[in-house]
Amino acid sequence: MSILKREFYSRNTLDVARDLLGCFLVRKIGNKIIKAVITETEAYIGEDDLACHASKGRTPRTEIMYSSSGHAYIYMIYGMYHCLNFVTERKNYPAAVLIRSVIVDGVEYRKANGPGKLCKFLRIDRKLNGLDITKKEKLWVETGWKISEGSIKSGKRIGIDYAKHCREYLWRFTLADKKWR
Repeated sequence: MSILKREFYSRNTLDVARDLLGCFLVRKIGNKIIKAVITETEAYIGEDDLACHASKGRTPRTEIMYSSSGHAYIYMIYGMYHCLNFVTERKNYPAAVLIRSVIVDGVEYRKANGPGKLCKFLRIDRKLNGLDITKKEKLWVETGWKISEGSIKSGKRIGIDYAKHCREYLWRFTLADKKWR
């Protein structure tokens, strides 16, 4: 497995969101390494995407979205859960991919279904916001399983009813059941 380079994240956000499926999200906590297979993502693209945090413009919260690609954007929802995103495309253009679900290999597969649960399980919080994920430090992504296009399903993003017409975008990507094992 090799770590994904900045060029991977510097591409079209929808392509990055699809291509992250099957990759390994790697978390280093002390001397322990946890590898999780990414099974669900959502794309958020630019200030015109009403579901994107940057739709309100550049703020201290969204500043990291305007940085170069390959950085972690981590924020808190409901005052208790963190969400992990990867900044994509080019500098000064706010776009990112939310990691919604992973499967962790242990004695049995454990599914952390939901962005808050996976961050809690992997101990990801705002201390990692802005981290360069193209370096092998506390959090990075490695190449993973070969995923065929037919194994990917797209659908509407979750929890964005406020986003008017943007809630209809089919920018959530998941691995189809069992086709990827």
